[in-house]
Amino acid sequence: MAHLDPLSPENSPELADDFAIFEKILGFVPNSLLTMQRRPKMVQGFGALTKAVMDPDGPVDLGFMRLVAHFASRAAGCQYCEAHSLIAAQIHGISQQKLDAVWEYRSSDLYSEAERVALDFALAAGAVPNAVDASLMARMKMYWSEDQIVQILGAVCLYGFLNRWNDSMATDLEDSPRAMGERVLARGGWTGGKHVEDDN
Repeated sequence: MAHLDPLSPENSPELADDFAIFEKILGFVPNSLLTMQRRPKMVQGFGALTKAVMDPDGPVDLGFMRLVAHFASRAAGCQYCEAHSLIAAQIHGISQQKLDAVWEYRSSDLYSEAERVALDFALAAGAVPNAVDASLMARMKMYWSEDQIVQILGAVCLYGFLNRWNDSMATDLEDSPRAMGERVLARGGWTGGKHVEDDN
């Protein structure tokens, strides 16, 4: 159960454009931002950073950027963000078949070697302590340009904020990401954790 209740979007009409960014990404306004709106400038700042990192004109596919975010969140242990990032990946063109194979990304034919390296990088960059070393960065440079590496790391860092926010707030998980988590992530040990109220 969340430590602070999310407020209605109508509570902050000045944030309508900012909330619209996330409706486009997820199909709904997430509880994280509905809680954060107590400080409207934080929502606006986070929206601006999200638009900059998840730039549709950037060099990395936006669906894959959400898979990067998923693996960074997996490293951080934020079950809320793990599920959210897969919903966003699907909305941005990643097939359900590829999402279903996310636990087998190192061996599945649905993932390229470049993708495998980037997802290894996301796990290492999202870990505490950080596990990116010269060898892993050399592997990244074999497949990704410097511009792409910057954008990929941007996704890791963007979700680093969300990982801390949502785990500290115990943000309640919405229905569609919960269903995605139960379909794709539960077999790897995902339960929704503190983000899912006990149904008993």
